[in-house]
Order: sequence, then structure tokens, then C-alpha cells
Amino acid sequence: MSAIMSTYGRLPVAFASGAGAELFDQKGQAFLDALSGIAVTNLGHCHPNITRAITEQAETLLHTSNLYGISQQERLATELTQLTGMKKVFFCNSGAEANETAIKVARRHGANQGIKEPKIVVMEGAFHGRTMGALSATGSATIQEAFKPLLPGFIRIGRNDIEGLENIAKQHSDVVAIHLEPIQGESGIWPMELEFLQRARELCDQHNWLLSFDEVQSGNGRCGALYVFQRLGVAPDVLATAKGLGNGLPIGACMTNDRAGDLLIAGDHGTTYGGNPICCAAASAVVNTLSAEQLWDKADIVRGWILEGMRSHLNDSALIKEVRGQGLMIGIEPTVPTGDIVRMALDRRLLLNVAGGNTIRLLPPLVMNEPQAKSVGERVADILNELVKTL
Repeated sequence: MSAIMSTYGRLPVAFASGAGAELFDQKGQAFLDALSGIAVTNLGHCHPNITRAITEQAETLLHTSNLYGISQQERLATELTQLTGMKKVFFCNSGAEANETAIKVARRHGANQGIKEPKIVVMEGAFHGRTMGALSATGSATIQEAFKPLLPGFIRIGRNDIEGLENIAKQHSDVVAIHLEPIQGESGIWPMELEFLQRARELCDQHNWLLSFDEVQSGNGRCGALYVFQRLGVAPDVLATAKGLGNGLPIGACMTNDRAGDLLIAGDHGTTYGGNPICCAAASAVVNTLSAEQLWDKADIVRGWILEGMRSHLNDSALIKEVRGQGLMIGIEPTVPTGDIVRMALDRRLLLNVAGGNTIRLLPPLVMNEPQAKSVGERVADILNELVKTL
């Protein structure tokens, strides 16, 4: 019996190595990785630029403390702000921590206005993490149920509900921010509509609210731009990111623009390991590789190969109800129950998962080549062809 706490329903496979878009099990069998550690290894496994940066930093310095200056952190912050137009960065260890920071920035924004019980508008279907603040902002009763009481201070509306947002603006004088994912991941890859995001921006400007985007999953080149907001043309005041930022090393970031940049002051927030030299060195290598090679331009190309492979192998196009998302954040909603699709994919040496209970979620790396991408689509189609026979 394992001594590891049973917080995950693990699949019966363990991997010994990885290269590019493939993972290799302990027998040396190759698996196509269309999940990227849930949107983490955007540059694939063991990218040479990242490995080199980690190795060189590990030979020099691993950790000091945020009590002292960290040159690798300064460099990464400069790179991120130059690429995003944001002004300040707080480094942490994960997406949940980045979202916790965004929540605290919003509450500090309210406190500075004398609002004693500030409210943050959040979305149904959202997922912001499993720490208590992020969990309370998350829009899933199933995930929250066993951990009540949740933190107060969140007003929830439906996804893309412009009328609901406008009603909140009329009825609540204590709102300080809107916090949302431009593309929801865990609930089944649901992009926010551009009209909704534009109206959210307008209301934030009119009412002195902060617009806060959670790009933990959608960011770092995954969706056709470094961050989705740059593709949409709707800029947030606060941006939370993580996952692909370290391509496997644990680092998150909460970025702020001029409106929110100086809200948190010394003593308001902190972290022991966040932004340590080795994680920042890896993230700098990620950011520079993405930027130098404009790898986010590959997101739509690889997406096209995957969908081409899938459609070419489907026995019946009616097996697909909808394909959602942008770039390499792909949600495929079939017309047949997804059943044991993750295990069926594993049998075909393909890694994927199901989100929202009925949507196949594909998050492959940007470095996936054409034969690999088409093979992902073909294997998904083969599974759907088999599933329909069981009905």
C-alpha cells in the first residue's frame, strides 16, 4: 500500500523520461502527451534551453530569500512586463498562489477606498485553485462542498452574463473587482465572449473596479499569443499566471498594471520559495524561447493538424457536438458519453483527460510535430468510433 495520501485517482502508469511531445514509461514505451502535465510543459519535455538554464543555475545558487535582492527575479520581471505591458510582478509557486495574490490585491483596493467588506465578482464554472481563497472564488459546488464554510466576499454570475454584471453594478456599491478566466478550463474549455469581456472592462473603468484575469492555464503561449488577453485586445489590471511559465518547475506570477501596481506594500504578502533563482532562471528561458521563436504562432497550426486527424478518422461526423477553445486549449464535446475515455486513450498510449464531465480536454505542447498531432486526432477518433458501438 502506498504511503502517499490518496488525493489523486492515479492511472496505472509511471513515466521514467520525456522528450518533446512524448513521455516514456519504465519499459521504454512511448506515449503521446496531449495533456502537458495539465498545460505545464508548453515547450515539451526536457527542452534543451530550459535544461541548460536549470543546470547552470543549479551549479551556482538555489535559494536565498525574498529578504534579499534576487537578480534572476529582477530579470524575469523585466522580461514579463516588457512582453505584456504590465508594470509590476509578484512571484509565487503556483496558479492557486497567483490567484490568492490577485484576490488580496482586489481586497486591498477596496480597503484603500474604505470598503470594509469588499466583493469580487466571479463566474460560474470557474476554477481558480484549491487553497481556501481560490477555492471560494471557484464556481464548482462539487469541489467546494466538503470544505465549507468558504470565504465570504464573492458574488457569482453566469458565464458571459452581461445583464447579470450590469445588475451587480447597479445594486452593489461594495464591489472592487471582477476575477475570471478568459477561457475556462476545468469546466470544459469555455471561452468568454469578447462582448462580455469588453463590457466587463467598461464597467471596471466606470466603477473603479479592477479587472483581473486568471491565465494560469491559457497563458504562456498556449492559445496563440503569450497571453490570451493580448489576442482579444482586452487588457486586465491584474494577471495571474503559472503552469507553462516554468515548463515543469513550480513558479507562478501575479502581474499588475499602473492602477494596481502599488496596492500591495511591504508586509501585505509574501512567500518563502516563490521566485527563487532556479525557477526564475527556468522561466526566463521559457519566456525567451517562446518570444524568440514566436512559438505561440504554432498553437493554431498544431490545433489544425489535430482536428484534421480526428475528422479524417471519424466514422460519423455527428459523433462531435462541438469543438471549443483557442489554440492548444482544445475542448471536444462528443455526442456519446465520454465513459472511460481516459483509460481507453492510455491503452492507445495517448495522454488526455476529461473536463466538465463531458468534454475531452487536449492541452498538447507547442512543439508537437505534424505526424504526432495528426496521430492524436486519429486516436481520439478511434476511441469515439469504439465508444459509439457500446451504446
